[in-house]
Amino acid sequence: MVSATRAAHEIEVTAESLQEDLARLEIQKRALERELAAVAAHLDSVQRALSALTVLMAEPSGRHAAEQPEEAKADTAAVAAARTARKQAAPRRTEPTQKAKPATSSRAEADEPRSYGALTDQILEYFAGVGDAEVRARDVAAALGRATDSGSINAVRSTLDRLVGTSRVRRAGRGLYRAQKS
Repeated sequence: MVSATRAAHEIEVTAESLQEDLARLEIQKRALERELAAVAAHLDSVQRALSALTVLMAEPSGRHAAEQPEEAKADTAAVAAARTARKQAAPRRTEPTQKAKPATSSRAEADEPRSYGALTDQILEYFAGVGDAEVRARDVAAALGRATDSGSINAVRSTLDRLVGTSRVRRAGRGLYRAQKS
């Protein structure tokens, strides 16, 4: 009888341990998916930069197009055609939250209270969608379709820090942010 009770207890402990592992692994999976999205965005920007540099390298320095040998003109045309085909095949991703705001045209419009800037609004919308997940500034920048260079990430990080200061977002750890619970 004692061994049956002990076996049942061990099964219960094992099940609890597995449930904890499952929760931890789900969180880790979400974090890795966000990291993968950031890497994919960075890869895309590096590929675009490399394509632009390839076009520049294909042009002989110091000579005008009229002075280029026919081979170089054909190479430049081929690179330009490839770049155009790439642009048409893979259109840039934009988020619906990145709508341009019209410029104010009158003094009355300029005096209307404006609660936040576009980036702040985008970040608040993002946090409304991610729930209770912990995210990094790099993840937020990638999710908003922004460049993943340090300047863009720092702009997101600064905005996140301002939102922490106004209690709209909370800091969950070093470099981690979480939506403020209502």
